Amino acid sequence: MNTSEFFAALAIMEREKGIPAPFLAEKIAAAIVTSVKRDYGGKDDVVFCNIDCEKQTFEVHVRKTVVDEITDPDTEILREDALKINKKAIIGEFVDISLDTQQFGRIVAQTAKHVIRQGIREAERGQTLQEFESLNGQLITVTVLRVDPRTGNITVKVGRSEAILPHKELLGDESFREGQMVKVYVSDVHDTEKGPKIILSRTSPGLVRRLFENEVPEIYDGVIEIKSVAREAGMRSKIAVWSNDENIEAVGSCIGPKGARINKIVDELLGEKIDVVQYSENPAEFVAEALSPAEVLAVDFQEDNANACHVVVPDNQLSLAIGNKGQNVRLAARLTGLKIDIRPESDPHPPARPKEEEEE
Repeated sequence: MNTSEFFAALAIMEREKGIPAPFLAEKIAAAIVTSVKRDYGGKDDVVFCNIDCEKQTFEVHVRKTVVDEITDPDTEILREDALKINKKAIIGEFVDISLDTQQFGRIVAQTAKHVIRQGIREAERGQTLQEFESLNGQLITVTVLRVDPRTGNITVKVGRSEAILPHKELLGDESFREGQMVKVYVSDVHDTEKGPKIILSRTSPGLVRRLFENEVPEIYDGVIEIKSVAREAGMRSKIAVWSNDENIEAVGSCIGPKGARINKIVDELLGEKIDVVQYSENPAEFVAEALSPAEVLAVDFQEDNANACHVVVPDNQLSLAIGNKGQNVRLAARLTGLKIDIRPESDPHPPARPKEEEEE
């Protein structure tokens, strides 16, 4: 076997496939040991293979115990023969007998070919998983490769791999064409039997969060924090922000001059409405902000339930506070993590709960 050609082949694999040569060398060495030890009764710790990519050395040897009488020719060697290999050979110790790799060049070639194929699959799988995991929770731009006309699912290119952007994760009726660049959010990564799987989405609240981080430098720099995001994809989102610098106004920074920053995000989300609200550590103030653009007159928390509150709004603001099909109050509840009951000013007191419910 030509050693230089062997290492040249490993170098090519490393360059073209991105698989480290030492990784393949380790796999090939293990497979060679498995193959060659069949000639030695299949016993373990008899055949050893060392492939050093840096020094470009390829050695295979058999380790035998020095004895004065052989009972197992696969693992033992007479002292007189051992002395020809190592002049200091002592009974009871080991000697390593180098094997001429030319003698099993065909075996090595076949083994290397098989291991390289398998190694490529394993390494590519590992690299893909590592690549996907590094993207988890991130906003990435992918290229559309194919659109399934039956399911509407989109096959996209993520790095050197392909992934699926499901139709259900698209905004409304948005459609894409082959070759188009699309911004997506990586919501999760799974290592499945069929290989690593990356979960892509354009409906996740995480997409809104990452878009703001990209468009608002103060968020990226950590001056402004995004405290929470609530979203009904394609319809409306609410995002609560907070400034760590009293000289920088959080909401205004996110909206930008003449709405320049938020308009870019709205365009990316195909016109989805976005309410940027001021976060407050005071729960009542936060609830009032979360219900914007409606005006709030009062926020009262239940004595027996800190996670629920009653909100009073002017009569003419009731429908605005509740929103179309309850959307505004629903998003406000998600944003604050509270259960919100809205009442008009003309009837501010919620109906009393039945005694049976109180006793429960």
